[in-house]
Amino acid sequence: MHRAWLLPAVLLAVAGCVTPVDRLPLAPLPENGQALPYAELLTRARLQATACTEAFYVNKWTDLDEAAKGLEQTAKFLGKASDVPAKHLDTLPVLAGDLGKDATALEEAAKAQDVKKSNELLQKIHLKVRELRLDS
Repeated sequence: MHRAWLLPAVLLAVAGCVTPVDRLPLAPLPENGQALPYAELLTRARLQATACTEAFYVNKWTDLDEAAKGLEQTAKFLGKASDVPAKHLDTLPVLAGDLGKDATALEEAAKAQDVKKSNELLQKIHLKVRELRLDS
């Protein structure tokens, strides 16, 4: 009976030792500034905000700075997105502008390795991205 559990236990132990695969980097946005679909940019902003938080948790300040730069670029594209839901048509330019400003401030906080300011900005960024969601 004890031998029956030996193989699964060894397999679980080996599987637990495998390092997780790093997230694939997002493809850069096109330089020509063409309008991209709102849903695609929103998903991108969510992924970048999450990457910022993950870098912050493990004190990878350079990674946080890079992720914040990407989020700032995404915010610029969000302001001129196509297929914008009707409920965001009036507020999108302001929300995207605020998101970009917060991402820029997060870059500065990351360079200064300011934990308190980074945390405050991450909270604001996540709330803004949440406010931009597709559903109500």
